[in-house]
Formats: sequence, C-alpha cells, structure tokens
Amino acid sequence: MTTLGERLLRGRGWLREHPLAFDAALALAVLVCMVAGSFVDRHGGPHGGPDFGGRTPGAGSVLLMLIGAAALVLRRRNPLGVLLFTGAVTLVEHVAEDPPAPVAMSAVVALYTVASRTDRPTTWRVGLLTMTVLTGAAMLFGSAPWYSQENLGVFAWTGMAAAAGDAVRSRRAFVDAIRERAERAERTREEEARRRVAEERLRIARDLHDVVAHHIALVNVQAGVAAHVMDKRPDQAKEALAHVREASRSALNELRATVGLLRQSGDPEAPTEPAPGLAVLDELLATFRNAGLPVELARTDQGTGLPAAVDLAAYRIIQEALTNVRKHAGPDARAEVSVVRVGRTLEVTVLDDGVPTAEQESGGGGHGLIGMRERVTALGGALTAGPRYGGGFRVQAILPVTARTGEAT
Repeated sequence: MTTLGERLLRGRGWLREHPLAFDAALALAVLVCMVAGSFVDRHGGPHGGPDFGGRTPGAGSVLLMLIGAAALVLRRRNPLGVLLFTGAVTLVEHVAEDPPAPVAMSAVVALYTVASRTDRPTTWRVGLLTMTVLTGAAMLFGSAPWYSQENLGVFAWTGMAAAAGDAVRSRRAFVDAIRERAERAERTREEEARRRVAEERLRIARDLHDVVAHHIALVNVQAGVAAHVMDKRPDQAKEALAHVREASRSALNELRATVGLLRQSGDPEAPTEPAPGLAVLDELLATFRNAGLPVELARTDQGTGLPAAVDLAAYRIIQEALTNVRKHAGPDARAEVSVVRVGRTLEVTVLDDGVPTAEQESGGGGHGLIGMRERVTALGGALTAGPRYGGGFRVQAILPVTARTGEAT
C-alpha cells in the first residue's frame, strides 16, 4: 500500500509539472467516453431502456467528437476560446444529427475550466449563457419532447460543471490566501526577530560603553595620581594603585559576564546578581569620591518602587554623567546628583561646576550623551544636556515611572 501511494503521489507530481500532458490525457479520456456513449441507443433496449451497440455514430459525429476532444488540450491556455469552440461543435452536432452524439461532454469540461480559472461573475455569465444555448439547441432540434431526460441531462451537466469549477476556484483561492498569510506571518516573525536582535545589540553596546567608560576613567585618574605622588607620598600612591586594581577588576568582571552571555549557545542562566540600579547608587558615588571627585547626593525617591528598565536607566545616566565630569570638567570640579520623584516621573539631574570642554559646549562628547539619549527615548522620557549659566555642565533626564515595557509602580 505504501508503494502504491508513493507511486500515485509521484504520478500526481509529474502531472502537475507537465500540465499539457495531463490535458492531453484528459482529452483522450473524454474522447473515449464520447465515442462509447455514441454507441448507446437510449431507448433501444428491452422495456425501452438503453441498448449499447444499438446504433452506430456517423462519420460527421466521429469527426466532431475528435475535434471537440482535441480542443481540450488547449483548455488552460485559452479557456474561453476553447469553450466557445466546443460549444459551437456541440451546436453543429445537435443540428446535424438526431439523436446527437454526446459531443456536449467536451463543452462541459471546457465550462468547468472557465469556472475554475476566472472570477465568479464571469462564471455566472458564461455558465448561464452556455446552459441556455446548449439546452435550447437540444430542445429545439431534437425529436424528443423538450422535457425529455436527454435535454434535462444537458442542462444538469452544464450547471454542475459551472458549480464544480467555481468551488475549485474558491478552494484554490482559500488555500492561496492561507499560504500567503503564513508567508507574511513568517516574514513578520523574521523582521520582529531582527528588530529584537538589533535592540539587544544596542542595549549591550550601551551597557558596555557605560561600564568601560566609567571604570577606565577611574583607572586613568588613579594611575595619574599614583604617578604624580609616587616619589613624595608612596602611601598615597599605593592607595591610588589599589583603587586602580579594584576598578580594573570590576570592569573585567562586568565584561566577562556580558561576553559570557553573548557566547552561550542556549538560553542564558538567570544572573546571580541583580542588575545595577538606584539601590546601589551610594556605592557608585563612593567610587567617584575615591577617584577624587567630590559628589553630593540629594534624593527623595527612597521607598518608592521603579520599573526595572527605569531603575537601570537612571543608574546608567548618573554613571555616564559623572564619568564625563571626571574626564572633561577638570581636576577641581565638584558634582551634585539629585534624584527626585515628581508625580509619575523620575527626575535625575547631574550638575558640575567645572570648565566644560569644547566638545561639551558643542553638544558632542562621543557616544556618552548619545547613549543617554537613546536610553531615555526608549522609555518615552526626555533628556537635556548643556553648559550651565555661570560655568559647569548640566544633565537632566525625566523618566516616566511607567515604562514602555508595561512595567508600573
């Protein structure tokens, strides 16, 4: 049974790949059926039943059957033309022969083809016209009464051919629509996956920039202090080198964790430590104070929960802003950090009294400010950054406490 099924499937696939061969085989089958039907005398048998071999078709009928069947080979290329031709051949047979040979079978197949390959309005118009013309010819030119079963058979077969073709066309359109929706859904999933990958890469790039910029800035400052006081104050130099070691170890640990997640082939395991946020803001400020940057903190957000995305963004904005202060504002600069909860927003402000560099005055400064703006924009907030009146620099971010991810307090 399996071998037979495989053969049938292979044969079906071959016929789909060679439609002309299928139409030629169909035309031959229709010709055989028409010729066989032409030898039947519908009322020549006992008790008025059909009698096979009771009559013999004439040469003209055989020729018309051959012509009608041969036209079906081209039914896919020109459906309406083939229907018109087979319909004309059927009319000629009805006019010339009584009783006529079943040449109408070729017109029935042609009508089915038209209905399966055109739209419904065309099927209705062409189908009704074909049914009317062929049934009317059978009634007008035949010797049998108009209500005879032969005439009704022409009406029924043409009507069923139109209905069957329309049903096949509707099913084919339905299957094509399902396939198109599936392909569109697949394309949408691929686009969504690419978008998520791009967003994840951007998030990782922001975090890596913030981590590396912060720790490398501290390492650079402490290394400079150590080199400056190495000869005169070795104890202070040792302390600075200890801070260098601690900052570099923290940077390496965070880089190792991030790169480790990227290199895992499967789903990453849950992190053993929470993502940084305002809960560890004091530790962050302590690293800057140890690096020689005086930082004052004022906050009114204790005891209020924040979405994870907002909490992380606020932490990274403060980290990047203070890193910029340490790098660009000069050795005597002081910084102030304020975190204030105002209604359904969180305002994060970082001020310094240093001398801004040309990059800061022009709104540049590398990727730090760009990364901060991207973080804030992703959450639906607003960021302003620029020189202060009277000297210094100011960074302020207003973050909604209901993030775009749907988290809420």
